[in-house]
Amino acid sequence: MQLLKSLAALSAFATLGSAQLRQVTDFTATPTRLGMYTYVPANLKTPAPIIVAVHHCQGSAQGYSSESQLMPQADRHGIILIFPNSKSGGGCFDVASTATLTHDGGGDSQTIANMVKYAVDKLGGDATKTYVVGTSSGAMMANVLAGAYPDVFKAASVYSGVPDGCFYVQGSTATQDPPGWANSCANGQLTKTAQQWGDLTRSYYPGYNGTRTRMQIFHGTADSTLRYPNYQEQLKQWSNVLGLTTSKDTTNTPQSGYTQTIYGDGTATTAQLVGYSAANVGHTVPQHPDMDIAFFGIP
Repeated sequence: MQLLKSLAALSAFATLGSAQLRQVTDFTATPTRLGMYTYVPANLKTPAPIIVAVHHCQGSAQGYSSESQLMPQADRHGIILIFPNSKSGGGCFDVASTATLTHDGGGDSQTIANMVKYAVDKLGGDATKTYVVGTSSGAMMANVLAGAYPDVFKAASVYSGVPDGCFYVQGSTATQDPPGWANSCANGQLTKTAQQWGDLTRSYYPGYNGTRTRMQIFHGTADSTLRYPNYQEQLKQWSNVLGLTTSKDTTNTPQSGYTQTIYGDGTATTAQLVGYSAANVGHTVPQHPDMDIAFFGIP
C-alpha cells in the first residue's frame, strides 16, 4: 500500500501555490549521503518554524511530500519543510547502527540534524522551533532523532514506529545497504521496563540535562509490519524519559476507534506525551497533519 501511494505521489509535480519542492544541491554535510529536499512557501515567517518529514521504506522525499499532507500547512503557517531522502536500496533509513543512535556519532540521524542547521543558516529557519514527523522507517527515525538530538527537535509526531534503540543490530554500520533490520523488534517481541527504555535513550546522549522532545505517537492495533506491542513500549520509554507517571485514556478521540492517552498534565496539544491507539488499523496509521501542527504549537 505504501509503495502504491509513493508511486502515485511521484507521478504528480510536487508544487503547491507558488512554492515548489526542491532538491538542495549545495547541501554537502555528512556523515551519510542522504538527499535533502525542501519546501519553502512564499509567505515564510521570519524566522520560520521547521518541520522535518521522514519517509517510510520504499518511499522517497518526493512521495512523502504529498503523503505527509504538510505542504498546505506550510503555506498556511509559513513553515520550512525538510524532506530527507534515503539512498538505500530499499529506501529505509538507518536506525540500527550505534553511529546513528548516538548524538553526533555519525549515521543518518546526524545528517538529518545537519539539514536543520542548513535550514537555519541559509533558509531563515528558527532553531528554537524545529519538529519532526515520520512514518514507519521515518517514525523509527523520528524516535531516534528525539533520543539523540533533543537539543534540536522540540516535538515529534510518530506514525507506526518502534522505540528508540529497539531496532539496534549488533555490528550494523551507518553505510551498509540495506540498513540493519531487527526482526524481534519489528515483531513486537522486544520488551523492557520503562526504566530500561529510558536508560537506553539517555545513554545515546550522555550528560544531556536539557529539555526533552515532546512526543505524539500513533499506532494501529492491526499493524503486521511493526507490530502493535511496539506502541506500549514507546509509551513506556518516553513516559520515563519525560518523567511522567500518570495517564488518562479517552475513547473515540480524535475519531471513532481511536483511544487517546495523555500522560501527565496538559491537553492533547500541550502535554509532553500523547498516544493514539487506532483500533483495527494496519500499517500505517493515516497522517493527521492538523494534529501535528496543533501538537507542535505552530500558530
